[in-house]
Order: sequence, then structure tokens, then C-alpha cells
Amino acid sequence: MVLYSIIMFLAAVPMIIISIAIYQGKTNLIHDYHQTKVADKAAYGKAFGKAMFVVSTALLISGIISLSGDSEVIAMIAISALFIGLFIGIAWIIAVQIKYNKGIF
Repeated sequence: MVLYSIIMFLAAVPMIIISIAIYQGKTNLIHDYHQTKVADKAAYGKAFGKAMFVVSTALLISGIISLSGDSEVIAMIAISALFIGLFIGIAWIIAVQIKYNKGIF
């Protein structure tokens, strides 16, 4: 499970950096296609950055949980935390896209 934790931490760090950058207004990190109808880029960046932070936090929490042992129960809890966090984060990103871009694409 240590290898899993390392992978989760290595994936979470760039995601956190990107989510902070987007939150601070660097919406150019989001593909232009997803911003075609966005009028308020500052609010869009803040909302999208928060949603990305949820995804990266799910990676971190899953990695931290997996460090607590090598049993199958711990592995299932870590994977469950990962999937629940990813589901919430992706749903939030979709909600942000619908609100600010008037649609997902």
C-alpha cells in the first residue's frame, strides 16, 4: 500500500498546484473550448479551482488512508474514499460548467 500512497501523493501535488492557480485566476489552464460562453472569468476560475481542489483532496485522503495498514479492508476504504471524492469533484466541475458556460461543452 505504500506504493499506492506514493502514487496518490505524486498525482495530488500537481493537481493542488493547478487548482490553486486556477482559483487565483489563471483560467488559461482550462481549455478555451470549455470557456466559450463564460462572462465572469474570475468567478468561473474560483468555482472551478474549488472543484479541482476537491478532486486533489480525494487523492490525498485516499493515500493517507492507505498508509494505515495493508489489509483488504483498508484498501477498500481507501479506494472508496477515492471514488467518492472523484464523483463529488467531477459532479462539482459539471455544475460549474453548466452554471458559467451554459453547458458541459
